[in-house]
Amino acid sequence: MTNPEIIEALELTTRLLELHGADTFKIRAYGAAAFNLDKLTNQQIAGLSFGDLVKIQGVGKGVAGKIIELIEKGSFQELDELLESTPPGVLEMFKIKGIGPKKIGVLWRDLGVETIAELEAACENGSVAKLKGFGEGTQQKILDSMAFLRSQKGKLRMNQAETLSQLVLDVLEQNFDRVEVAGEVRRKTEAVETLRFLIPADSPVAVQEVLSKIEVLHQDIKNSTPFVWRGKAFDQDILVEIVSVTTAKIENELFIRSSAEGHLAHPSAEGRSLLQIARAEAVASEEEIYEKAGLPFIVPEMREGYGEFFWAEKHTPADLVTWDDLKGILHNHSTYSDGNNSLEEMATFCRDLGFEYLGIADHSQTAAYANGLRPDKVRQQHAEIDQLNARFAAENPAKPFKILKGIESDILGDGMLDYADDVLGTFDYVVASVHSNLTMSLEKATERLLTAIANPYTTILGHPTGRLLLSRDGYPIDYRAIIDACAEHNVIMEINASPWRLDLDWRWIGYCLEKGVKLSINPDAHSTQGYFDMHYGVAMGRKGGLTKDMTFNALSLGEMEEYLISKRKSFN
Repeated sequence: MTNPEIIEALELTTRLLELHGADTFKIRAYGAAAFNLDKLTNQQIAGLSFGDLVKIQGVGKGVAGKIIELIEKGSFQELDELLESTPPGVLEMFKIKGIGPKKIGVLWRDLGVETIAELEAACENGSVAKLKGFGEGTQQKILDSMAFLRSQKGKLRMNQAETLSQLVLDVLEQNFDRVEVAGEVRRKTEAVETLRFLIPADSPVAVQEVLSKIEVLHQDIKNSTPFVWRGKAFDQDILVEIVSVTTAKIENELFIRSSAEGHLAHPSAEGRSLLQIARAEAVASEEEIYEKAGLPFIVPEMREGYGEFFWAEKHTPADLVTWDDLKGILHNHSTYSDGNNSLEEMATFCRDLGFEYLGIADHSQTAAYANGLRPDKVRQQHAEIDQLNARFAAENPAKPFKILKGIESDILGDGMLDYADDVLGTFDYVVASVHSNLTMSLEKATERLLTAIANPYTTILGHPTGRLLLSRDGYPIDYRAIIDACAEHNVIMEINASPWRLDLDWRWIGYCLEKGVKLSINPDAHSTQGYFDMHYGVAMGRKGGLTKDMTFNALSLGEMEEYLISKRKSFN
């Protein structure tokens, strides 16, 4: 079993024990074990002995025994018994935001609710609001969460879609000479509803015959056609389309099936739409379609019908940010707070990737759930940073790697930052983020962020809406007011590159550029492997038209230090 599978089983056990009102100490034992095992990045849990397991902080003998049983059998008796005594519909309720296992237990026992449908009916008739500890507010949150989850059903986050798409592509390429990935995956959309592939072939029947023999593909015969295979792959709940196209028009179809309707509807100089031009004669490349239309070439990521041609009046694809343009990685976490790797490991890995600097931004003191740093811990971390920086400078005096002293400061309920000024003044930069009290009106959320942005210590506004893609909608904000304030106070907007977030939404990048607000592509990495999420952030940046010159962490180390010193001087 993999580490994530083992940890998921322990976390599920924790939730089920809480649901069934088990002993508090037992609940904490499983929760602590899951939390600490999740920090193991260089060890496979399945390879550890009982003796090795009990040496890990938070893993007691009882839980260690269950882990051994889980590794050997794929499950363990206590988890099996809990699952057996829990209706499947109640398990589904764990996906609903706003209610934890205890509240789910109350709904199940006091209202007899055992399915999502029954829960929705109980909310709609007002029964949930009458329960002690619930009320109208919680009832509405449950309804909103269920509506959101329904709207996201059958979708995958970008990282999941790319992984599954690659698996399908590998299988198809074993059977066909050429296969092209099209659609939302090629356009780098943050959430994907359909995986689309093109196969150039002069015999659609022959293509269908081959596809019917591939075991991991399961066709939806009713919704397929002689030219379009539709169904599922690898038992995943997302639509797969495999389109047979003539060899002569593969480039035409690749363009059409990789562009949103708004992009295809854009008129050429002579009045015909891009779609009409692409449907006409065969072309040798996608660039040729734009040439025939008398329009500038647009990269696949930007083909959304969302102002890309207005952007192209001032820019070319060469202006778009790339991974290679990034000189440093900001907003990262270490074991000082809730990260999985030490400060030294995070820094060394970042340096070895070829970056010039690492910005460490562990959680601030209010974030107790994430082991947020008290002032004494801040001083300890800063001392270690000084030692590591001295070592890096000695190792390569001509071009030393450097750790920048940052913090991810919680934005408190009133918009204030999470330390006194004398502590905030010790950091090179501050990422200000909301992590608590996420249920806010547009006015409350906007005012809270505006107060934080106006704080002179705020350098970067982190994940501005707090959204979790396909899981939790973000709190509502007045984007224009927030971006205008960032422009006024010289605050950077973050594109949080975690595929769970991808926040700021790419649709607002254009307005940031218009207002002169730079963006920082940050991975919010909690391990060294988290750095690679920067690829998703770059994709979102390119999708929104982010240029290298407006990307904050495209600054070299020298330029970054000069900027941060200048900002501090402006208010000291």
